[in-house]
Amino acid sequence: MNPLPRAHSLRARLSLWLAAQSLVGLGIVCLVVYLVTAHNLRQRQVETLTQKEAIVRHLLSNIDEHAKESSQEHPLSDFLIGHEDFRVLVRTQDGDMVFPKAAPSPDNSRRVSRMFAVQPTDGKGQTFNVDLSMNISSDVQHLNRLAITLAIAAVVGTFVISLGGMSIVSYGLAPVRQLAYQLRSLSADNLRPRLDGAGQPAELVPLVEQFNGLLGRLDLAYTQLEGFNADVSHELRTPLATLVASNELALRRPGNFDMEEVLSSNLEELHRLTGIINDMLFLSQADRGATARRSFVPSLAAIVERVADYHEAALADADLRLKVSGDSSGHFDEPLLRRAVSNLIGNATQYAKRGTAIEVNIVIVSDTEVSLVVANQGEMVSPEILGRIFDRFFRASASREHGQKNHGLGLAITSAIARMHGGRTTAASTNGKTEIGLVLVKTFA
Repeated sequence: MNPLPRAHSLRARLSLWLAAQSLVGLGIVCLVVYLVTAHNLRQRQVETLTQKEAIVRHLLSNIDEHAKESSQEHPLSDFLIGHEDFRVLVRTQDGDMVFPKAAPSPDNSRRVSRMFAVQPTDGKGQTFNVDLSMNISSDVQHLNRLAITLAIAAVVGTFVISLGGMSIVSYGLAPVRQLAYQLRSLSADNLRPRLDGAGQPAELVPLVEQFNGLLGRLDLAYTQLEGFNADVSHELRTPLATLVASNELALRRPGNFDMEEVLSSNLEELHRLTGIINDMLFLSQADRGATARRSFVPSLAAIVERVADYHEAALADADLRLKVSGDSSGHFDEPLLRRAVSNLIGNATQYAKRGTAIEVNIVIVSDTEVSLVVANQGEMVSPEILGRIFDRFFRASASREHGQKNHGLGLAITSAIARMHGGRTTAASTNGKTEIGLVLVKTFA
């Protein structure tokens, strides 16, 4: 027997999926927050540069008016007071530095810049090329700190959600653990208990119902198997005991026995054993899914008449007569059908009231089904017995008065033949009439 594959924890699997989903969800939220913040900072930088550009343009466009007083500093010097993050480089068209007088020393700060040209308002002065830049290192640092903070928050949030998820999953799987605990009391020898579906989630209720149904079928199968074994032992023990006893007596007192009579008796018992074994093999094949070998049958009534000829002597001894009504045709397994009809007529002959008639009614139920029912007048059959008459080795009479002729498999074989034709059996007993039959699925091709 191959070992079972390693089991995976449902709680671990669900917790991992929840953790992964939480990480992805929080990661997306943090990423959105980061991108929105970065976009807002860029918008603010653009707006600030636009405002400062307007101021620089205004100052440079009026540079001649300020230059009249040579003692005054360049007007851009006042602009830069309190704006240490900004840097303004002004050059002429020839590339000469106008402001500041000396080129600034290079730095490693992150900057955004904007270049534009400014012409005096009177149109007579020279045009300046301006390079306006702003230090954004503080914004970059702010974004970096925000990214780290959001990443830590996503990881910590995922961890917290995972812990909560494991608790929730564990709580949600409590009914499953409860069912597993209930299953521990079940065994092949104890299939009576049933799973308690009270208080179970709606998702588990169908599973509990299906499992309880399966337990019921298994319990019934075990019970039938035990009864089947007991019945088989009983049926086989009687003829075997008869064979052993007759042979022992014949061997002990050979002069007092007619060997021909002993052999004849033994042969009869051997035929009985052979019949039981063959019937059991037939039922075993039917249980394994054997189907009927169909051929066209023009008349079911004709088959019933031929089977009735075989039972003519038994019917005469019981002072019974047989009536056949209705007919149908179709594709059936004729040998199996004759066997089923023979079993039904034989069963009716045993229990019919003397001087009455056994009726065989053939009725077309639908385009695909035909019913063949054998009815006899006699004692009423209780519903409990009707529910078991198709069981193996079941006899309505506990005394086994017909045990030498019948071993309780006839109606079980009839039920198997009905199943092999895709049909079913029927049984009813009302108003002094017992009707037992089968419904067959007929085909035409």
